[in-house]
Amino acid sequence: MDKQWTLGDFHTILNEGEVWKIGGFPLQDGSFWQYREPNAVVIVRNGMLYVRAPLSRSNDQIQILDNAKHMYYSAEPVLVPESGVISFELQIRARSQHTAPNDLYDGFVSLNLLDFTTGGALDFFAGNDKYASVYAVLPFPGVKVPESDKTRYFCVFKEDTDFEAQAFNVYKITYNRAKDEVVFLVNGNEVRRERNVPVKFNQFTVALGIMTEKDLTPEGSVSVHGQTVIGEWSPITIEITEQG
Repeated sequence: MDKQWTLGDFHTILNEGEVWKIGGFPLQDGSFWQYREPNAVVIVRNGMLYVRAPLSRSNDQIQILDNAKHMYYSAEPVLVPESGVISFELQIRARSQHTAPNDLYDGFVSLNLLDFTTGGALDFFAGNDKYASVYAVLPFPGVKVPESDKTRYFCVFKEDTDFEAQAFNVYKITYNRAKDEVVFLVNGNEVRRERNVPVKFNQFTVALGIMTEKDLTPEGSVSVHGQTVIGEWSPITIEITEQG
């Protein structure tokens, strides 16, 4: 039987751990790295989440900790069915100030589906004038990624400009565990299909973020230079269908 529900309840956003919590990772010294910008303005209105974040935080040693600046995780992961298709759909609007022209990765708004049992990630990144779909297996801190005789860690971005810039667009990611297949759709159009996914996703922590994606240099982080990123997200419709 098909099943559909909504993950939203953004009015609870300050009650961390109820529906949403601030994202981040535990560090080896026992502390916790939070994806929280101290001067972010958070507004919930008409069921939508709005975050305006002047970027200030960076990490000079660990790329994953440097990338995300302000991010919410779903308090509970969504379990992936053994058979059938699971999909996640929402609207996102991204606008930014003082980001480098034509450089999506200088500041963007994200939907991330993160599997902390495998290191897998399926994402959409939306910027001022471009978006990207992302397909990855990453070395998340504290996560054991299965051994492989192929490339164990990877992150493959696919950029496009065929969307309505600085406006709401509909983003959808579907995953078929039995077929090892992922499909990305924007405004109802398929924009990417990945087959032979090398890991079996078991569950997805849904993350909504404001991020950069700038490689660390020998001198450390170069991801912050006065940008402000504004992200807006609708509730996420999650659906499990028998066939796909």
